[in-house]
Amino acid sequence: MNHSSAESDNRAAVEVIKDKNGIEQVVLRNQRGASAKVSLHGGQVLSWKTENGEELLFTSNKAIFNPPKPVRGGIPICFPQFGNRGSLEQHGFARNKIWAIDQNPPPLPNYSNGNAYIDLLLIPSEDDHKLWPHSFEFRLRVSLAVDGYLTMISRIRNVNSKPFSFSFGYHTYFSISDISEVRVEGLETLDYLDNLCEKKRFTEQGDALTFESEVDRVYIDSSNMVAVLDHERKRTFVIRKDGLPDVVVWNPWEKKAKSMVDLGDEEYKQMVCVDGAAIEKPITLKPGEEWTGRLELSLIHST
Repeated sequence: MNHSSAESDNRAAVEVIKDKNGIEQVVLRNQRGASAKVSLHGGQVLSWKTENGEELLFTSNKAIFNPPKPVRGGIPICFPQFGNRGSLEQHGFARNKIWAIDQNPPPLPNYSNGNAYIDLLLIPSEDDHKLWPHSFEFRLRVSLAVDGYLTMISRIRNVNSKPFSFSFGYHTYFSISDISEVRVEGLETLDYLDNLCEKKRFTEQGDALTFESEVDRVYIDSSNMVAVLDHERKRTFVIRKDGLPDVVVWNPWEKKAKSMVDLGDEEYKQMVCVDGAAIEKPITLKPGEEWTGRLELSLIHST
């Protein structure tokens, strides 16, 4: 793997840089010039760009980049919980920790050449154990393929002597033209839990989800593919997922956006979160067991 600076030859490149706080970030580039940037703060993907330099992920202009504050935008990893429960902070602690580059990752099957990728590792600290008394190894591979597809593979292993359960989400902020021009397909006829109605269960009636007010829903047992259509930009995000039965759809809309210090008042119009997740039925791992959750994002341009 090439950790030196990226040359302009035909190889995929992996470059380690530092942000203004001295936290390492990994820049992945494929042969065609597409790129992705992953911060060791949270194992969070902060940028995913096409070969033309077009940014596909939303990050707020008001995002706070000082750990342990989570960064508003990109793809935060929600573990060991999604949302609020008990003594843990919202969306768990994985997104606020400093991860390590994994020097000896176990091999992943069917891994073709030509991908620029990085393996990260999170092992709980003493402080984490006080909040969540379980031992685990969380391995994350982020990879950028020749065709520009962005893939994230999370492997969580129980190294406890007793079982534990968790929920999980890749909280993906897509950059869009305007929230009122966007629709999400692939959720038709699914049941969802509505977080704006005390998690009551409803069934999706529309053939596509469109936005005219705040949305905060967990769609249950979805198919492995969902699409976000951005009519104005003539592009569609395709989300493929494995091990992640649920889909979270979120947009804070005007009133909530104004109450969020790390989101601009009007920025809700330029973002939509559509997450591969496992929430409704938490994942339980016996000692020694491992769970894998895979997310693949791709972009289709329409005419």
